Amino acid sequence: MVIIALDFPNKEETINFLKKFDEPLWVKVGMELFYGCGPSIITDIKKLGHHIFLDLKLHDIPNTVKSAMKNLAKLDIDMVNVHAKGGIKMMSEALTAFDGMDKKPLVIAVTELTSTSQEMLSNELLCSTTMEKMVIKHALNAKEAGLNGVVCSPLEVKAIKEACGSDFITVTPGIRLKSNSVDDQVRITTPADARVLGTNFIVVGRPITKAEDPVSAYKQIKKDFMGE
Repeated sequence: MVIIALDFPNKEETINFLKKFDEPLWVKVGMELFYGCGPSIITDIKKLGHHIFLDLKLHDIPNTVKSAMKNLAKLDIDMVNVHAKGGIKMMSEALTAFDGMDKKPLVIAVTELTSTSQEMLSNELLCSTTMEKMVIKHALNAKEAGLNGVVCSPLEVKAIKEACGSDFITVTPGIRLKSNSVDDQVRITTPADARVLGTNFIVVGRPITKAEDPVSAYKQIKKDFMGE
């Protein structure tokens, strides 16, 4: 499934963009849009019939994340995330926010941002292990906490599936067309490569939102990813 990252500064641009499409979409609402517009943007997007991945990467002490997630649980979201670096207890506490709900969103954890390189991991974060080992450990922790899956680079999908099982969901940003700039991400692939690597969801922003014809760009990326 292709998730469009709605990295817009305000509601007007967001809704105008979504009105170009005549089919239900998966979309990502991140920090910029959510903090700029507030929870009402979720309601506005839902009225258009779309599925929402709320990407806020909650990361704090377990009780604070649990309380914050209880507020997010009041929104009609389909996927939400925490940061795996918060640890197993924090992730498991986040899940309790959805206890008793008939319709529960997918809850996933961010492993390492696609802007993080091995050099950064070693020199800035003083982590002596490899990127792949670090990401797999985050994924195993997320699975132990009871989460549905993780956010990771497409390059780590195969190893995560082997470690956590084929039903463990992988959501992968860092998707670019061969003609696109890589911007600020370093661990990237094309939609077709992501399909071969076996990921479940790809998150695509600028190659669609900044395209001259966003609908055509979305359909081409969807075709490449689904192998149609």
